Amino acid sequence: MARIVGMEISAACSEAVTLADADVIAAYPITPQTHIVEHLSEQVADGRLDAEYINVESEHSAMSCCIGAAAAGARTFTATAAQGLALMSEMLYIASGMRLPIVMALVTRTLSAPLSIWGDQSDIMSVRDCGWIVLFAENGQEVYDMTLQAFRIAEDERVIFPVMVCLDGFHLSHVIEPVEILDRAEIAPFLPPYKPKYRLDPHNVLTMGAFAMPEYFSEIKKRQDEELVSSYHVILEVWREWEERFGRHYEPLNPYRVDDAEVVVVIAGTFAGTARVAVDRLREKGIKAGLASLKLWRPFPRDDIKRLFARRRVLTVVDRALSVGGAGGPVANELRAAFYHEDGRPWVASFVAGLSGRDILAEDFVEMVERSLEYAKKGEFPPYEMYGVRE
Repeated sequence: MARIVGMEISAACSEAVTLADADVIAAYPITPQTHIVEHLSEQVADGRLDAEYINVESEHSAMSCCIGAAAAGARTFTATAAQGLALMSEMLYIASGMRLPIVMALVTRTLSAPLSIWGDQSDIMSVRDCGWIVLFAENGQEVYDMTLQAFRIAEDERVIFPVMVCLDGFHLSHVIEPVEILDRAEIAPFLPPYKPKYRLDPHNVLTMGAFAMPEYFSEIKKRQDEELVSSYHVILEVWREWEERFGRHYEPLNPYRVDDAEVVVVIAGTFAGTARVAVDRLREKGIKAGLASLKLWRPFPRDDIKRLFARRRVLTVVDRALSVGGAGGPVANELRAAFYHEDGRPWVASFVAGLSGRDILAEDFVEMVERSLEYAKKGEFPPYEMYGVRE
């Protein structure tokens, strides 16, 4: 039976992989991800998980091993962060292009330089177009749940795409929280053993990742895009079933006090919890504020965004990554694009905050919302504002 356990969130991720009965784990350590694969190595060494645990020499090799294992039909997992993700980025595109259902925990961390081991979301945003399904967790329970959901989503024959579960470095990865842990009897009907439709087999020869001439490449990429977009419906199905079985609700944008809101904070990851406190404080001041916590980043939930934010006056979008040389934060820019052709579109105020582990306090969210409303009153919005930068 399910039980509540206080544990480090990295360990909760590992417990989910163990419960999923992964066949192959390819691992290379990097802060702040290391505790996930350390814990998994202990699970394998102690006999709790019957898996091939492959110690590789780099993150590039880790994803290469996962590609080979998944192509052979194994349930496959890895984890990384920051420069590790950058090093394996070549292989990310291959994994998605070959339609391999790999699951990866990305413990989001700032990309150097300058050198930093602290958390933000610059790493995931650097590969946002690599063709993976991308989920954002807000707390330890969501990390645990989404890891199990990721295997189910990735392996669905209507999907067959790799899935990334993003958890904020240190703010989540190294925090101890109570997590409801399931047992195998409970998870078995939701996540049965993986039976791949296509796999490398010497007795049933096929080709994967073959060379494509220019005459075919565009059509292949168009099909990849269409099918990644169509995975949205399967993701929702999986989330609905999860709620029916285990009682926890998931949706692409988790709303809080949005129904009558005139200004809505939009953010992905653990700082959404702090933003809820700010929303309550703003309400006490008479400001009709709400919050949308972004859970699904790819495929981009465009229809949910239009439905939830229609008739909203102002969106205060807080990105923990900067599109250097662009115009602010990636989430803000995609929201602006989503509403570009819409009548009565909301003002989108783009704030970049919390880079490299800097805290964002409730009073900071309050101030960003109040600034957004001031910009709206004037009808003049800067392209973006780097919040909290010292003069």
